[in-house]
Amino acid sequence: MNSANGSAADGDGTPPESRSHGGDEAGRRPNKPRSFWKELPILVGIALVLALLIKTFLVQAFSIPSDSMQNTLQQGDRVLVDKLTPWFGSQPERGEVVVFHDPDQWLRGEPTPEQNVIQKGLSWIGLMPSAEEKDLIKRVIGVGGDTVECKNDGPLMVNGKALNEPFVYPGNTPCSVDDEGGQFKVKVPKGYIWVMGDHRQNSRDSRYNQDDKHHGMVPVKDVVGRAIVKAWPINRWGTLPIPDTFDQPGLGDQASAAASLPYAPPAAAFAGVVPLAVWRRRRSRVTAGEGAK
Repeated sequence: MNSANGSAADGDGTPPESRSHGGDEAGRRPNKPRSFWKELPILVGIALVLALLIKTFLVQAFSIPSDSMQNTLQQGDRVLVDKLTPWFGSQPERGEVVVFHDPDQWLRGEPTPEQNVIQKGLSWIGLMPSAEEKDLIKRVIGVGGDTVECKNDGPLMVNGKALNEPFVYPGNTPCSVDDEGGQFKVKVPKGYIWVMGDHRQNSRDSRYNQDDKHHGMVPVKDVVGRAIVKAWPINRWGTLPIPDTFDQPGLGDQASAAASLPYAPPAAAFAGVVPLAVWRRRRSRVTAGEGAK
């Protein structure tokens, strides 16, 4: 028998709209968060993309291929190179250790090492340098407008000021007297730098490339960035600051570089992924909680 107010009811007296709503609640299943192992491939993919972007625009790892920068850098060391500050117009400064593209066949005759698939993959994300990249690493001695001079066995002179170079390889002299390139006086043009290795008697640097199209100078546009950290092997970890001798009064004014970023591309990439992973899992828990109400 229908109720007096005209609304239909089931045999148990429950109105249809109440029964329908209750059925939806009972049939709704809470959304379970994805397991960590299902999310891992997504997170790894995001980390690889971030690593590629960091390698391209921020920091890249390079391997030291020779002994020309001993003892500051040893063959096989891995350094991190700041690639960000040049984007903001920062110029190389005296005393910096910089990586630069081969200006004019300085590496002619040097063999190109073979890389396997794993090494190529590591090169792609910035953990290893690419075998195709023809890059060098040296110390900036002179910048645009400077006069750099070597007489006898030294000291090396910049704008008439003698440099105190304790970083020069033990047993070497700041200037070489046994070869033609070791004695010179040059004026560095604007937009160029003059570079030398710390192992003075074992470095094919600006001194020995004065017959190239840039007369031994390195165009600033070819500078990849400044080496800021020795990252590997771990027992050689350390920063690469500018030696005090390049700050002496009267040497010349330089614009200060912007702050560098002392971290490796993969580490930064995974650091960026962690907050994303936490956010995703918290969101999944909230969604599951709403579904269980």
